[in-house]
Amino acid sequence: MRKETFLTQFLFNNTASLMPSQKPPFVLGKNLTRAAVLIPIIEQNDQLEVILTLRASHLKHHAGQISFPGGKVEEYDINEIATALRETQEEIGVSENNITVVGTLPTYHTATGYHITPVLGFIDPPCQYCLNTNEVAEIFHVPLNHFLNSNNHIALNLYHNLTTHSVYFMPYKHYNIWGVTASILKKLAEQLQP
Repeated sequence: MRKETFLTQFLFNNTASLMPSQKPPFVLGKNLTRAAVLIPIIEQNDQLEVILTLRASHLKHHAGQISFPGGKVEEYDINEIATALRETQEEIGVSENNITVVGTLPTYHTATGYHITPVLGFIDPPCQYCLNTNEVAEIFHVPLNHFLNSNNHIALNLYHNLTTHSVYFMPYKHYNIWGVTASILKKLAEQLQP
């Protein structure tokens, strides 16, 4: 998929707002923690590629998992887009000046109490990374077409807290991309369908 086709499909099918709500969400009376991630996409090697990170192995939460740059919304963040851009700079060293925000995907609630806003942004090539090794062990690229191919989507139903949850997996080479990251990529793939 080329960038022009991507933008046409994304904007045509976009049901999420460009500016996320400022109001904290509530589900079943529980106050969720607002967070945001950036889905960074770069056009290089004659294709679109998604930039992902491998979280550092010493982290308390989600150590060694594949993720997007992102984190909790802080008081000083104007909105979730600002959070995603700030976290991207902190984790992989890409400045907001090198990112063109396209929009957001629908928010995602996690079983661990987070309300995540996925922000979609194009990174200007060439890109120089500066890893924050306290948070990120590795940065790698996956061709967007890998995620658009539904044959690469694996779903398992798990029973937790009296509810059945679908957990998605999208393995790529030796990387096990799963959970929230895979769910967000699945939603992106659905939105990019003609």
